[in-house]
Amino acid sequence: MAASGGGKRAGSRRGPRPHRRFQPALLLLALGITACIVAWGYLVYAAIDFGSTARDGDTEAWWFLALASAGAVACLFVGLMLVARVLRRLGMTGGAARSPGAATEAEPDRPVGGRRAAR
Repeated sequence: MAASGGGKRAGSRRGPRPHRRFQPALLLLALGITACIVAWGYLVYAAIDFGSTARDGDTEAWWFLALASAGAVACLFVGLMLVARVLRRLGMTGGAARSPGAATEAEPDRPVGGRRAAR
């Protein structure tokens, strides 16, 4: 009895491994993520400090608390967007799904029903 998968087309179903090389854009994105996370942490710490000062009676500290909170939210948002870009460049996530009717320059409109219906 022959081994299963031992036909004339038996072979590895894996494709060739892509060559990994240094990408400076990924390094810049990683530095941006690090800067956003450090800024986020500092702004959260500042917001906590301004909050305790504002509760003690300093009315101006409420404005600084709001500003530090908005800055922390913005830093976290930008950092997460940069993480999404890194994951996209590494190939861990797919691109955004295109709408069904959107045709690009590289891909012409296809007939409805595929090749068999076009005959």
